[in-house]
Amino acid sequence: MAASRTRHLCSVAVALALAVAGPAASASARSAAPDGLREVLFVGNNWDGTADVIRSSGDYAKIGRISVVPDKDARMAEINADPVKWIYFQAIRNSVGEGHDQFADDMYSTPDGRSVVVSRPSFADVVSIDLADGTVNWRFPVAGYRADHMAVSPDGTRVAVSASTADTVHVLDIATGRQLGSFKTGDKPHENVFSKDGKYIWNMSIGDVNTDLDGPGWDWTKGDRHITVVDATTFRQVKVIDMRQRLDAFGLKDFSDAVRPAVFSPDESKLYFQVSFFNGFLEYDVTTDKITRMKTLPKNPATGEDRTTWVNDSRHHGISMNPAGTRLCVAGTMDDYATVVDRASLQEGTLVPAAKPYWATVSGDGKDCVVSESGADQVTAIDFATGRKVASITVGDHPQRVRLGHVRADWTGPGGN
Repeated sequence: MAASRTRHLCSVAVALALAVAGPAASASARSAAPDGLREVLFVGNNWDGTADVIRSSGDYAKIGRISVVPDKDARMAEINADPVKWIYFQAIRNSVGEGHDQFADDMYSTPDGRSVVVSRPSFADVVSIDLADGTVNWRFPVAGYRADHMAVSPDGTRVAVSASTADTVHVLDIATGRQLGSFKTGDKPHENVFSKDGKYIWNMSIGDVNTDLDGPGWDWTKGDRHITVVDATTFRQVKVIDMRQRLDAFGLKDFSDAVRPAVFSPDESKLYFQVSFFNGFLEYDVTTDKITRMKTLPKNPATGEDRTTWVNDSRHHGISMNPAGTRLCVAGTMDDYATVVDRASLQEGTLVPAAKPYWATVSGDGKDCVVSESGADQVTAIDFATGRKVASITVGDHPQRVRLGHVRADWTGPGGN
């Protein structure tokens, strides 16, 4: 029986790696928008509850802005009427929120470009906002008391959201908000990634990032952290990856096993991921189930070495890859820079100054890495080819997630068409 299960898990790993093998999408294919739609970047401004909509490439000029908390009064009335909800609301504000409410963690537009779906940590929900008039189409309260990272399926019809205090991921119909299924994870589910064929969902749990027990000797107190891989149709678990074992085998016994942002290579044979407290990233081979390389990036001499001062156990938080799979872009969050890394040699390029960069994504034309500078209220584009900054655009208070999406071609903001 054990041998049969081992063969099954190996087959799953190979399938996950090979199902979508092939050349990366071309820049022109990435930037092509359906008829009547315009490709854009949504920038979630977590602390002020807005999302800026900017051009997806080129000059990244602003197109419009929406509120993602049009129902704020109603939500606050509910919270103030429930002592338990009020306690969690305050805890989010004073811990992970750094003294601020968290209203816009993650977002994706619907395939028709008419709505944007947003996870709101402080309100413990996911909402769909009508881009034409700014009203709420639907609302889904998550299990527990906090919503976190999301992922959208390749066809744009399903969205997965982490319910971080309930160790659960919900998968919703993006058009209606109806729950299609859910699955259990490790402690504090965080990042979600759909495989490119849409068959699997990968979830990374990060454990408790709000205690001061941050030394390597106290790592065991952070909770049960692992990668959970499930079938995206049945939501049954097909694989669990405990990075503690893989890190130990690679000689990194003092490293945290809390997997933070992660990105697959174009053929999904390699996973590049960040872990708590580390200034760099690791490479994991999906088929062999082993960590194969580690990249340590420079430290900023001005960054203190007291781990308890690093935001939510992060040192670096944000990683993306260009469509060709030749360059990685890393947000050096606590070190106040972003940099492009050659994937073959793992040599970093210019360290581009950035104020607490919190996320890294890829522009619509695939040419640039776009990072959110949460400490400067702007997003900055860095050329993958040269590693140099090409543009910075002012946005709202504490930008975090930046996601590609679509709006109607003539959209300029709620009520502005």
